[in-house]
Amino acid sequence: MTRRQGLRIALGIATVLLIADPVAAAPALPAVTSSPVSGGGTEYSLSIQVLLLMTALTLLPALLLSMTAFTRIVIVLGLLRQALGTGQTPTNQVLIGLSLFLTLFVMSPVLDRIYTEAAQPYLDGQLAFEPALKAAARPLRGFMLAQTREVDLLSFARMAGSGGYESPDDIPFPVLAAAFLTSELTTAFQIGFLLFIPFVIIDLVVSSVLMSMGMMMLSPMLVSLPFKLMLFVLVDGWSLVTGMVAASFRAVGA
Repeated sequence: MTRRQGLRIALGIATVLLIADPVAAAPALPAVTSSPVSGGGTEYSLSIQVLLLMTALTLLPALLLSMTAFTRIVIVLGLLRQALGTGQTPTNQVLIGLSLFLTLFVMSPVLDRIYTEAAQPYLDGQLAFEPALKAAARPLRGFMLAQTREVDLLSFARMAGSGGYESPDDIPFPVLAAAFLTSELTTAFQIGFLLFIPFVIIDLVVSSVLMSMGMMMLSPMLVSLPFKLMLFVLVDGWSLVTGMVAASFRAVGA
């Protein structure tokens, strides 16, 4: 069979599929049902729960960036790489992988509370979907509030056109998420500034020595890079940085 003959057969099959009755071939959609439960709220059918789960999976990257410790950690590690002057070493994949593991380590108390207070009772049939969702949001809101600066919270509250809030539960989630993300960026840049100081001092010392020796054509960055790497390795820099970043998050009370 030649390539042209195979192409004709494929086009013929596609034509048959297109002119076939789509209504007869399509399976029936599952019924969408909802029923009230005794504990309060509404219990949805399995099809709606699967739809909500698939929607949550598509929003997972955005939730990871805006509601967890990932943003602060990955920015600090990126600034550390720039301070070392190693270019793309470690690679972005390595930094993201390390950031994910550190995020899991920092968020593990919050995830444990979400599982014990919301996920497990829902799977056991003790909570309906809506109460379980509210129970899962409480530990996450507590974590975000503990890391959010008050000035950022007030700033976004003014942007939203709302006044003061009587309790943390009254804060709208969009206002809290925006303030939390802004506070994470501020804290990450503060930590990055502290990381830059020793490496900038090394660059200044090496540059002054080279200028005093009259070696104008030699790049100071090329000479200072081995010294920065040696200093970073001698002080066990990766352990210090990861420990400092993990300790920078405020603990949330039970």
